[in-house]
Amino acid sequence: MTLIHMVLFKFRPEVTKEHKETFVRELKKLKNLSCVKDNRLIVGGPSVTDPIERSKGFEFALLSYHENRAALDEYQASKEHHWVTQTYMFPYKEDLCRFDFEVDEADEYMCDFTKFAAKPTGGLSTPEEQSI
Repeated sequence: MTLIHMVLFKFRPEVTKEHKETFVRELKKLKNLSCVKDNRLIVGGPSVTDPIERSKGFEFALLSYHENRAALDEYQASKEHHWVTQTYMFPYKEDLCRFDFEVDEADEYMCDFTKFAAKPTGGLSTPEEQSI
């Protein structure tokens, strides 16, 4: 089973670009925690949504993969996660949106990147395509 953790971040208007860059840099380091499945943690932003209003002011997003609920709980409770959020996010946030979900068993193969192989054209093939 894979559990996906998503967070959208919105900072208060007075927060500097430098502070946000530091937050993103430190947040990306959390991928090295053992409770993050295969180091799959991505931080992106700013939003390139068009029209930008659909982003509702959220500036950055985090997407991470975890083996199960216990691994996500371990991630949330880690001293590293606590330090990053308490130092760079919570004192400066305007809003935050978190959404976690379990990947459907039928879609689980998409979370195992070792089963994907590069096609000669540079694209990816699914496990089913590899068996042809």
